[in-house]
Amino acid sequence: MRRVVCICLPTWPTDRVRRKGRAIVPPDRPLVTVATQGPRRVLAAVDAAARRLGLRPGMPLAQAQGMVADLALVEAEPEEDAAGLRRLAGWCLAYAPLVAPDPPDGIFLESAGAAHLHGGEAAMLADLARRIRAGGFAVQLGLADTPGAAWAVARHAPRTPIVPPAGQGEALAPLPVRALRLPAEAAAGLEQLGLARIGQLRATPRAPLRLRFGEEVTARLDQALGAAAEPLAYLTPPEAPRARLAFAEPIGAPETLARVVERLTGLLARDLERRGLGARRLDLVFRRVDGLPQALRLGTARPSRDPAHLARLFGERLGGIDPGFGIEEASLCASRAEPLSARQIAAFAAPGEVDPDAMGELVDRLAVRLGPGRLFRAAPVESEWPERSVGRVPPLAPARGLTWPADLPRPGRLVDPPERVEAIAALPDAAPALFTWRGRRCRVARADGPERVFGEWWRSDAEVSAMRDYYRVEDQAGARYWLFRDAPAAEGGRWWLHGVGEA
Repeated sequence: MRRVVCICLPTWPTDRVRRKGRAIVPPDRPLVTVATQGPRRVLAAVDAAARRLGLRPGMPLAQAQGMVADLALVEAEPEEDAAGLRRLAGWCLAYAPLVAPDPPDGIFLESAGAAHLHGGEAAMLADLARRIRAGGFAVQLGLADTPGAAWAVARHAPRTPIVPPAGQGEALAPLPVRALRLPAEAAAGLEQLGLARIGQLRATPRAPLRLRFGEEVTARLDQALGAAAEPLAYLTPPEAPRARLAFAEPIGAPETLARVVERLTGLLARDLERRGLGARRLDLVFRRVDGLPQALRLGTARPSRDPAHLARLFGERLGGIDPGFGIEEASLCASRAEPLSARQIAAFAAPGEVDPDAMGELVDRLAVRLGPGRLFRAAPVESEWPERSVGRVPPLAPARGLTWPADLPRPGRLVDPPERVEAIAALPDAAPALFTWRGRRCRVARADGPERVFGEWWRSDAEVSAMRDYYRVEDQAGARYWLFRDAPAAEGGRWWLHGVGEA
């Protein structure tokens, strides 16, 4: 299913001027760009402060200066604005393989097949908005099944929405008709007829609409609702290694798509080998006969140019491709690549040695099936508290040079956070002789300890005087536990269970 993100940059020209530094203007001072329109000088773009004062693009400059005395003026540069928008669209290729500028102030992204790499649609939009705003640009986002619906909700919905699949009809109904990207004259004419909302327009017979407004009104409505296709002019990274296949007849069978992927990965692998590169991110794009693309994006844990491995990764995801009435072109691009030189393969592996390439391929296959954010390995962390002494790192992250102390045995499983237990000790500061955990009474047969651990005073004032006495105990049934007391018995120390299993 197609999913499209619309990035709306409502004050793109003025934000670009401020960021470029050509006009040192305080953020609260109104800033506009000015262009010549025939014999007149008019406002080409206005920032948020100017808009709040009633200024609008197209307003005569003399009228604007009469309304706002301290107005900051900069000459409009539409060519520079378009070039900057294209550069920003190129930056957005890090989020999705298909990105299309939408001048003068928008960008479209095809997020289907790529959103999961960023934690899902909501997480991807949040990160995209955060990074664009950090660059000094105002941004509004929308996501829907069609470019028209995404454009409408990004600019006219009360908040940044994610329209659920097939939900554009309900989402668009309360929005004004100008959200359909109609000419100002057509939108004004519809409002004069009482058709101010898209829901009202959708319920109106189409023949009178075509007779009065032409085909554009109904065409835009069909594009927004998904009843008509709307191809986009996507960017192509010029330097990225790529392979492309065109077909004399449209294809669509799953086994045919799998063979096409095998050919593409073979062609791409040869290109990568000539350049001494390995792919870290791959974008597979199928172009259907109706102009709509179907895209998949995959990442690899290590640089790779093994065609069989890359084809196998895509084979796990080809079931999500909708060929429609057929696919006429397929392309595979290594949108992110890293140096990968040839290396000698040992005839015999040393005992216990792990082949890094084989491990990388295993991680890639698991990431395709489980999701890239679900793979990790445990690594030691420098910390006195046991629950802080282990952390999650990427599965192929290099070792940090840290090891857990071999002379301090630890349980097989930590209970995090520690659970409160009721314990009885024969002596005030001795190991417990009996404790109750989760309603079960355990009588201690053997015990070892204490191992005293102090708090990390550099983290907080509360840990300056913190202390724990740990005991390894075994009950009469042979089960082993790791218990600690958080203060001496004389100070009212309480008992906690922090681990279970073999120590």
